[in-house]
Amino acid sequence: MLADDMERHGKERDAPVREVMGLLGDRWSTLILLVLATGTWRHAELRRMLGQLSAEQAISQRVLTLKLRTLERDGFVARTASAEVPPKVSYELTPLGSELQGEARRLIDWINARASAIHHAREGFDRSED
Repeated sequence: MLADDMERHGKERDAPVREVMGLLGDRWSTLILLVLATGTWRHAELRRMLGQLSAEQAISQRVLTLKLRTLERDGFVARTASAEVPPKVSYELTPLGSELQGEARRLIDWINARASAIHHAREGFDRSED
């Protein structure tokens, strides 16, 4: 039952189930996970790639930093700084992040496989609204 499940796993605002689902639904976090699944990235390279892949075509340095910090806090991304001066900072998925990325990829594949049914439903709904 839904109420029991929510009681067990948390219905508080900061419950992992709520926050992680929110991350997957925001504008950038899932795309960041998918890009990091391809390897280790430096901040500027990651920012450029996200801009190339997204409909928005740009993510600010500040927003990317905030998203990476959130993903790092939850244990999905590892940040590594070199001992050089200035330090070179890179990001990669942790094993937990890799698992989450796999689940997100499966959901994306499910949606893509049903895209025509979703478009059809939207068209029907939009016609009924007229």
